[in-house]
Amino acid sequence: MKPLTIKEPSCKIVFRCDASIQIGTGHVMRCLTLANEMAQQGAECVFICRRHHGNLIEEIQKHGHKVYPLPLENDLYIETNNKTALAHADWLASTQCRDAELSRSIVKAIQPYWLIVDHYALDENWEKRLRQYCKKLMVIDDLADRKHNCDVLLDQNFGRDLQDYAAYVNEDCELLCGSVYALLRPEFAEWRSYSLEQRQHNKLASILINLGGVDKGNITTKILKVLQTKSLPDHCSITIVMGSTSPWIEAVEQQAAIMRWRTVVKVGVDNMAELMANSDLAIGAAGSTSWERCCLGLPTIMLVLADNQQVIANVLEGVGAALTFDIAMLEAEPLVFDQGIESVAPKMREMSKAASAVTDGLGATRLSKILLQ
Repeated sequence: MKPLTIKEPSCKIVFRCDASIQIGTGHVMRCLTLANEMAQQGAECVFICRRHHGNLIEEIQKHGHKVYPLPLENDLYIETNNKTALAHADWLASTQCRDAELSRSIVKAIQPYWLIVDHYALDENWEKRLRQYCKKLMVIDDLADRKHNCDVLLDQNFGRDLQDYAAYVNEDCELLCGSVYALLRPEFAEWRSYSLEQRQHNKLASILINLGGVDKGNITTKILKVLQTKSLPDHCSITIVMGSTSPWIEAVEQQAAIMRWRTVVKVGVDNMAELMANSDLAIGAAGSTSWERCCLGLPTIMLVLADNQQVIANVLEGVGAALTFDIAMLEAEPLVFDQGIESVAPKMREMSKAASAVTDGLGATRLSKILLQ
C-alpha cells in the first residue's frame, strides 16, 4: 500500500486589502473573488487586513482563507501625517512604514509567489519594502494618482487608457486594463444569459436598490423618501440589498415599512446575481458593483458617492449603460432625480444592450490564468 501523500499548494498568494465603514467593502470583495478563483486552481490564499470598524475578516475566513489581522493605529497616523500624504492616507489607520513593517514579517514567513495589494493608501513606498519577500507583486488600482513599483498592475475600469499609468509605474510593469478583467464572482456569468433574455421589453415591475456594502451616508433612506412621492406602477416592487456592516439597516427597514409598494430589505445576501437578474431597474452607487450590473445588462440610475467613482459614472453614462446623478442632486433637487426615473423607463432595453457589452463577467478567470500560468 502506497503511503498517503498530501498535495502541497501549487502557489501561495498573499492579499493586502481592507474594508471599513469609511473604505467600503469593494476592495476586499474583489480580492476575495480572485482568491476564490485562484484557490480552485490549487493556490493557497492568505489575507492581511486591518481591524477597522466594518472589516470583513470573518467573511474572508468563511471562504476558507487565513487572515492575519493588523491593529488600528490611528494615533500613529495622526502624529506622522504631513502634506505629502496620499489623498486616501487616512484609510490606513497607520503609516505606510508601520504597515509595511507589520506586513513584512507575515509575507517573509510565507514567501508567496504573488503579493497582491489593493489599497488606495499604499504606494511604491510600501511596495518597495515588500518586493524582496515575494516572487511577484501585483497592484489593483482604479485611481492612477500615485506611483507604484510592481510586476503587474490591474485597473478594471471600462475604457481605462494604458497611458493613464505611464507616469506612475516602473518601465517593466505589465498593465492589465479594462473591464475585460472585471473581478466578478462566477454566478454573474452563470446568470448572464437568463438576465439578458428578461430585458426584451421596457417593463418597470421591480426596482433593486443597493448603495454598496456600507452606505455610510444612509443614501438608501433618502432614495426611498423620493420614491414615496413618485407614481410608480401599482404592481411594482422594491428590493433593497444592504451589507451586514451597514450602520443604517434599522433606519432603512423603518422607511421600507411605510412604502406604498411592496418593499423588502435583504441583508448580507449570497444571491446578488439572481436578484439583479430578476430586477428591471437598479439604483446604485458608481463603484465596483457597476460591473456586476453591466454583466447582467441591468439598466441603472447611478449615484456618485465619492470622487473616485466619477470616472466609472462618466464612461458608463457615455456609452448609454446608465443615467448618472451626483449625490448632491438627490438631496438638493429630488424632483430632478424623480424625473430621471421617468426618462429611463422607455430606454431600458437600449441601456441593457449597452451595459451588457461592457463586460462578460469572466475577468477573474482570465486574470487567474495569467497569474498562475
